[in-house]
Amino acid sequence: MLHRRRFLQLGSLGLTSFSFAGFRSAGAARKPIVISTWDTGIAANAAAWQVLRNGGRALDAVEKGVMVTEASQNCCVGLGANPDRDGFVTLDSCIMDEHANCGSVAFLERIKHPVSVARRVMEKTPHVMLVGSGAQQFAVAEGFPLEPQVLSPEADKAYKNWLLKSEYKPVINIENSKNQTAYAPTRFENGEWNHDTIGMVAMDAQGNLSGSCTTSGMGFKMRGRLGDSPIIGAGLFVDNEVGAATATGQGEDVIRICGSHLVVELMRQGHSPENACKKAVERIIRIKGNKAKDIQVGFIAINKQGEYGGYCIQKGFNFAVCYADDKNFLVDGKYIL
Repeated sequence: MLHRRRFLQLGSLGLTSFSFAGFRSAGAARKPIVISTWDTGIAANAAAWQVLRNGGRALDAVEKGVMVTEASQNCCVGLGANPDRDGFVTLDSCIMDEHANCGSVAFLERIKHPVSVARRVMEKTPHVMLVGSGAQQFAVAEGFPLEPQVLSPEADKAYKNWLLKSEYKPVINIENSKNQTAYAPTRFENGEWNHDTIGMVAMDAQGNLSGSCTTSGMGFKMRGRLGDSPIIGAGLFVDNEVGAATATGQGEDVIRICGSHLVVELMRQGHSPENACKKAVERIIRIKGNKAKDIQVGFIAINKQGEYGGYCIQKGFNFAVCYADDKNFLVDGKYIL
């Protein structure tokens, strides 16, 4: 029996993947359906689809899906990801089901699948969020093994490169994206956006919605920094009467507008998933002004009719969509700047 606080109410990895620039994201009703952020979503969707295609619950699908990304051990998500500026990898994750049950963990170290720990928080505690050593203690008590603290080769190289110019000074606002000493660098050296999050939302054959979001946080962040990803209403929100949304990008600015909750509420007002995501992005841009050009934020969403959409600040964001055995593809996110 679940005890928790109520919060406000593809076949295989070989599935086809291709990019549709300008693909119309709001279409005919489809269920089941799963969407997730970034190109890593293709593999994650494939795992989620295995659950959905067999009549499984959306909650199980969004957990199994992002576990693929958590296990990838690369420099973007999971234990092999870019560390904080002190050299430690800390993980954040949350999950939410069709009944508004939700669980979250943050500042979690040495646990391979934080999304599964978040689900245990949801199902086995009276709380929504556990953090730090308490989250780790709970995970171990639940049978999750402590993994070694070892950076992936890519993350180790990136961290050593960052240390060459880090010049860390504990002064408010000393960090900025130009010298890559902000809460995290906003771009990799090759100019691609630094995406260290996967968010996933799904609707199952019964028409029920769930979502998950998991991250290593921004690379080289200040120790203890927390972004939007594990925060219900910011990085993820599900309302089974309306729709579900998740976010990626600079978490501080998603938190400022309670981004995913905002997207769902806009869908409640009648906006399509794409337009709801666009309006949330526009709100961030109004707040940031000229500084918006230095950040990236993207939202994706599905509504109760199985329509989906996404929008972002800058060019370069994409998301993966899967609604059939042979339909697992990337959509280039529309953007404003």
